[in-house]
Amino acid sequence: MEDAAKVTSPDDPALDALAARLAELAPRLEDDNAWPAEQLALCGQYGVFEWFLPRELGGQDWSEADIVRGYLRLSAACLTTTFVITQRTGACQRIAVSENIALRDELLPDLLTGRAFATVGISHLTTSRRHLAKPVLQAKAVEDGFVLDGFSPWVTGAPHAQTVVTGATQEDGRQVLVALPTDLPGVSIPPAAKLVGLSASQTGPVNCNHVHVPQKYVLAGPVHDVMKHGVGARTGGLQTSTLAVGLADAAIGYLEQETERRGDLTNPATALRTDWRLLHHDLLALAAGNQVCTNEELRARANSLVLRSSQAALTAAKGTGYMVGHPTGRWCREALFFLVWSCPQPVLAANLCELAGIEG
Repeated sequence: MEDAAKVTSPDDPALDALAARLAELAPRLEDDNAWPAEQLALCGQYGVFEWFLPRELGGQDWSEADIVRGYLRLSAACLTTTFVITQRTGACQRIAVSENIALRDELLPDLLTGRAFATVGISHLTTSRRHLAKPVLQAKAVEDGFVLDGFSPWVTGAPHAQTVVTGATQEDGRQVLVALPTDLPGVSIPPAAKLVGLSASQTGPVNCNHVHVPQKYVLAGPVHDVMKHGVGARTGGLQTSTLAVGLADAAIGYLEQETERRGDLTNPATALRTDWRLLHHDLLALAAGNQVCTNEELRARANSLVLRSSQAALTAAKGTGYMVGHPTGRWCREALFFLVWSCPQPVLAANLCELAGIEG
């Protein structure tokens, strides 16, 4: 592993070097059972995991706008690695804002450097399977902690995690958030799901069969809507849209390169880049606190652009792009991810109307 200077701002030349290396490694993540271990180790060396945490905890405390700019660069280089980082960061931020200081001080040092890996399993508390009458992961209070039964359905990188930040629901509706050690008795992690794209994120369920979680691993709760507690650890927000805009940037960049030898691509490339610039402007404005549109409106536009730009890149690549290993085919499959991952109902409706060619 090469030596690396830490990236200390989105304008740092070290970010260019990291992005170039991630783009070079990205095709390897198409292999069966791939996992971005080398990519994550590189990000640790370049200080990426420090961006998201306050200085008093060893982080660099980047602003939200700077984080967006950093994520844009990383996702244009390798969407899988960047997606894994978002889930890792979600876990670290929940640990950082917890009132469980002893656990925070135990876990964060190794997470900041990349020596340890943590991830989140919270979709069942936010967007996935909330319609079911019975919570998919249940908690029962016992002496010195809780007993968990059920499963967390979508956990990125679970087979590689030492810790999964997840939540479970009690009979009275209150929820508890825990930093679940994956080596506790009763925790099992089946093989990750094979996905249309981003399979190397190794996303799948974590099962809990009468798992006793001692109180020392509790991050928050029991309270109602535990995910709404904890300043600085919001779910949702702009990060999914940011990843879509980053992937669109890569696809449009490919089209722009092709225009150097194919003039017929100039108008489509120019039109898509114009859309991208407008979206990029509004994304950064929202990140800076300027409400130029709603998060849902931005997400619908980002979904639309990443689908259109990736398919345009594949069209330009012709048959070569349809072969396994060509980036345009990978980008098309990765773009579909944004139609299903953490996608609010208004965004789904907007995208369905656009695909059907009707007014929303």
